[in-house]
Amino acid sequence: MSRRNETSEKTLDGKVVYMDSEVNDSMDTFKPTLKRQMKDRHIAMISIGGVIGTGLFLGTATGLQTGGPVGLLLAYIVIGSICYAVMVTLGEMVSYLPVPGGHLTLAERFVDPAFSFALGWNYWYNWTVILPAELSAAAVIINYWNDTVNDAVWITVFFLVVICINILGAGAYGEAEFVFASIKVVTIVGLIILGIVIDLGGGPNHDRLGFRYWKNPGPFVQYHGIAGAKGRFLAFAASLTQAAFSFIGTEIVAIAGAEVKNPRRNIPRAIKGVYIRLLLFYIGGVAIIGLLVPYTEPQLSLKTSDAAKSPFVIAIKNAGIQGLPSVINAALLTSAWSAASSDLYCSSRAIYGLAASGNAPKIFLKVTRHGLPWVAIIFQSLFGLLAYMGLKEGPGRVFGWFGNMTSIAGLMSWFGICITYLRFRQGLQVQGIDRKSLPYNGPGQPYLAWYGAILSLFVCFISGWTNFIKGNWATDQFVTNYMPFVLFPFLYIAARIWKHASLIPPMNMDFKTGLDEIEAASHDEAPPRNWLERAWNWLM
Repeated sequence: MSRRNETSEKTLDGKVVYMDSEVNDSMDTFKPTLKRQMKDRHIAMISIGGVIGTGLFLGTATGLQTGGPVGLLLAYIVIGSICYAVMVTLGEMVSYLPVPGGHLTLAERFVDPAFSFALGWNYWYNWTVILPAELSAAAVIINYWNDTVNDAVWITVFFLVVICINILGAGAYGEAEFVFASIKVVTIVGLIILGIVIDLGGGPNHDRLGFRYWKNPGPFVQYHGIAGAKGRFLAFAASLTQAAFSFIGTEIVAIAGAEVKNPRRNIPRAIKGVYIRLLLFYIGGVAIIGLLVPYTEPQLSLKTSDAAKSPFVIAIKNAGIQGLPSVINAALLTSAWSAASSDLYCSSRAIYGLAASGNAPKIFLKVTRHGLPWVAIIFQSLFGLLAYMGLKEGPGRVFGWFGNMTSIAGLMSWFGICITYLRFRQGLQVQGIDRKSLPYNGPGQPYLAWYGAILSLFVCFISGWTNFIKGNWATDQFVTNYMPFVLFPFLYIAARIWKHASLIPPMNMDFKTGLDEIEAASHDEAPPRNWLERAWNWLM
């Protein structure tokens, strides 16, 4: 029942803002039960290297073979620009309201309950289907050293470790991700530096590559032999889905926002430097790959999903360097392990957020006294058992299926985030709240939000176009590309009918619920205690 509709004031960063909204009794009394256990270094490192995974290390082999060096680079630049638009858009909302469920909960406040329902279940689906894929990938990576042991053994071992990390709570997850992300960052930086050295002729064979492979066999693949600009554009378009898979997951900062200490400081800090990470790790890494390996390299077609297929490893072998492939494979293993741990973390928090919004059974709101959503974690762990499906079809093929579905579902989540922000911004304007009073102001708004929404839909729409080339139809590829794309509007329309929902008027948007707890949490992190912590804070 509505309790009041009155003008009140809140102080944010020393500024007074006025708002007029209708507040719900149940929302007034709602207190998030997740505990803020993640420190600044946890969320900073997760935002830096949390999403670096098998997509960048291994998936680029398929992308290079499909699009050529320039086609792959352009695909990563386009998807990277969408990712940047989404992150600064998301950062503005979540740094102000770091609530359980992140953008899933905010969609209910600023769009309508039906949109929150569709976005929430799409996001849950996104993180749920990729968990078994990453577990399968970890088993395949182990086969690089030993293929005599059944994959089921390795899947079981990794699965149990992932469950243990999550059962120990957000603090343990943050520590594990800090270690995993550190390994990934060191690995990719090392590979980029090594790639530059090899390209300039610093390898044992002293072969200076330069831009040789941009000239022969060429910068673009002529897709399926289609000549001219049309064939080159189609090759670029075919690389977009693989590029999207590498970037999906950057929005983990939003889901983790409800468990981060001092969110008003730490979330903006994690968001502000995202463009540097995108340029350095992704765009820089792909640019180097295109210089080192031609798209006609036979090893790019290997059916394995271990280090042998990585363009970096192929370049290292061709340069005559010994021993490093095993080191890189070990880094790939930690990437798959890290990704699986993040998948379980995000999917459990997603269904917790759905339950908090009334879109999933309330049983998923059960937590321990330490703030662990144990029912959600146990439920989500069951989906990891799908990894054993790969024992029959082959882990590599199953990884491809789930990878396609994750890319499209993730892009639809990005679309939903951008739409939520546009409504959030409208509410700020109507209620007279100055954006400058928010903890973080995203640049280029609202244009970046529109850019992210439109381009996300466009990439989804063209993701499965290769199926329509004569003689190239593949039912499994068509279904895994377009099922998530069709599912989102279906869920939204069904929820609008079921919930009798309508768009929330901007004047009635809730900008106040939870602010007291958030303000209190913004002062619960101790200042640096020594020179090492001060140095870390300066670096971040």
